[in-house]
Amino acid sequence: MSAKAISEQTGKELLYKFICTTSAIQNRFKYARVTPDTDWARLLQDHPWLLSQNLVVKPDQLIKRRGKLGLVGVNLTLDGVKSWLKPRLGQEATVGKATGFLKNFLIEPFVPHSQAEEFYVCIYATREGDYVLFHHEGGVDVGDVDAKAQKLLVGVDEKLNPGDIKKHLLVHAPEDKKEILASFISGLFNFYEDLYFTYLEINPLVVTKDGVYVLDLAAKVDATADYICKVKWGDIEFPPPFGREAYPEEAYIADLDAKSGASLKLTLLNPKGRIWTMVAGGGASVVYSDTICDLGGVNELANYGEYSGAPSEQQTYDYAKTILSLMTREKHPDGKILIIGGSIANFTNVAATFKGIVRAIRDYQGPLKEHEVTVFVRRGGPNYQEGLRVMGEVGKTTGIPIHVFGTETHMTAIVGMALGHRPIPNQPPTAAHTANFLLNASGSTSTPAPSRTASFSESRADEVAPAKKAKPAMPQDSVPSPRSLQGKSTTLFSRHTKAIVWGMQTRAVQGMLDFDYVCSRDEPSVAAMVYPFTGDHKQKFYWGHKEILIPVFKNMADAMRKHPEVDVLINFASLRSAYDSTMETMNYAQVDHWALGDRGWGP
Repeated sequence: MSAKAISEQTGKELLYKFICTTSAIQNRFKYARVTPDTDWARLLQDHPWLLSQNLVVKPDQLIKRRGKLGLVGVNLTLDGVKSWLKPRLGQEATVGKATGFLKNFLIEPFVPHSQAEEFYVCIYATREGDYVLFHHEGGVDVGDVDAKAQKLLVGVDEKLNPGDIKKHLLVHAPEDKKEILASFISGLFNFYEDLYFTYLEINPLVVTKDGVYVLDLAAKVDATADYICKVKWGDIEFPPPFGREAYPEEAYIADLDAKSGASLKLTLLNPKGRIWTMVAGGGASVVYSDTICDLGGVNELANYGEYSGAPSEQQTYDYAKTILSLMTREKHPDGKILIIGGSIANFTNVAATFKGIVRAIRDYQGPLKEHEVTVFVRRGGPNYQEGLRVMGEVGKTTGIPIHVFGTETHMTAIVGMALGHRPIPNQPPTAAHTANFLLNASGSTSTPAPSRTASFSESRADEVAPAKKAKPAMPQDSVPSPRSLQGKSTTLFSRHTKAIVWGMQTRAVQGMLDFDYVCSRDEPSVAAMVYPFTGDHKQKFYWGHKEILIPVFKNMADAMRKHPEVDVLINFASLRSAYDSTMETMNYAQVDHWALGDRGWGP
């Protein structure tokens, strides 16, 4: 699940379109958006009700407690709205610790009502199910709703009916409004489920003799459900939180990501920050960011992102040059830090990706030296020695300080070095060797390092732990037998196991074949591949130094029929295809095990 906030306008548009309730919802689709570029004449043509009704105006930029902050203009004429907007539209404002520009406002009809007609309702997702909250006193002074509101848990796959709503939620609601509230909340919950919301709050929800009014709304949806809800959602936008602008570089990387089988992500947090990261892997990006924050670098962390899923040299170059371009725009008095990190790759050719980064460093060597950038590198995986070698060489040839470490160094140790919490070794130990298999590698050799660098959670060599007092030995008759400690043994795979790979992930398949070969298997573990976007054909791979052909099928049925010995499916399907391909696999009894391959679904 990836919960992403949507604008109030988008949330109300979806609500008005798709909610199903007997409650009379008023002012459907009566809202107008105003930006610094708005043509007021055109706006009045599209929304003639702006001239005939009193209005409410407020910023629609994911700002909480707008009423308390004085950011809501109430009961205004159109001229009053223009006057209210004049000192605010396009101007800088500070909300809490965030500072940004107010550039997107929402105008709606003003609804006269009393405090007794305001209610609070909220639905949000948890691991156990969805919680529905209701309070009979809504509005800006609702206070701590978690402590005050009536709460009802609706389990996964359970339905919410009006009877349960009246019994558990509407305990303190006025009797004459219980029926209409129960109908609305029931319809709201169904709408919330059908459109894959993860959070939906209405405060206040106003109920008058004329019907129901949704005055203020805040919502988040599960962005990973895009392929399910595309028809209803349309081209939904996920605006950045207030205080963080949407940058064209983010859109550029998102476009690269959409056109690639790899994963390329970039979010700018603080473009003036000192600490920049270029991390391989979604999980590693979280670990590095957490470590930077733990060591006091939260206010200087400039970006968050990752590259993974075996990107090509060109894709890595495009990603790297974007980050280098951003970090060399403004100088920092203490210089800047670039952390190029990652764990130990499974099948990504580290040398190829590093060559893309090296090209970008050469292109930006002038600005990097001018901005006093220091680079820290830590990586492992196929061909990582070659990647570290070229990275070290570019540091020597360009004069940019680049500190290079391999798998002998703990993944996050370079963060401590970069932030001055631990010394930088003068001559880092040579990286321990790993199998290069058949990837293009240099002929250089390396010797295993005596030990790896300790992480921050481990004891240093000079920190000797005190000896613990020995415990008395257990009586012989009380020691459990080895048989009693063993559970039922199940063999999942053997040297004869055969698999079908779903997806055209040739690098991953070649890595599996290389592993099979060095493990002395008699024949490859991959019997066939399934890829529905091309016709049936054969794909060339290497078995040792010998070329072999593995069949690629358009239809899974053909692959299963021609390879009855297969009992494992390795699924590299994208988010949009993973569900359908897995469900199709379940139709074949010969498949006992499924494995999800990592295409780089980082955050």
